[in-house]
Amino acid sequence: MKVNYPITFFYVRDLERETSFYRDVLGFSLVLDQGWIKYFALNDWAQLGLVDASRGSIKASDEKPVLLSFVVDDPDYFFKRLKESGYEKPVPEPVTREDIGIRAFIFEDPEGYKLEFQKFLK
Repeated sequence: MKVNYPITFFYVRDLERETSFYRDVLGFSLVLDQGWIKYFALNDWAQLGLVDASRGSIKASDEKPVLLSFVVDDPDYFFKRLKESGYEKPVPEPVTREDIGIRAFIFEDPEGYKLEFQKFLK
């Protein structure tokens, strides 16, 4: 038996705000809407699920000890997209880290989850 694909679930307090952020700001495709659970395709084999924490099996927490890293061809594209959207939280400029061979930036989504967009340079 094999795993078809992984889904990472974020349990959130404001599902509509989070849905709008991932769909409208980052441009991810909403592939399934179950009302209080929204599924976004990250590619052909991974998804992000947003769950209304008032109904889900895990409750939302102020502390978000999770980093979801997206490996992309152009992290600067997502940086520009965030800036042009008027996103209200701080978004640091992408940096190139020669010591580990990546170009990346890390920021928080509206609920405080840490997201990273990175490109491997080698």
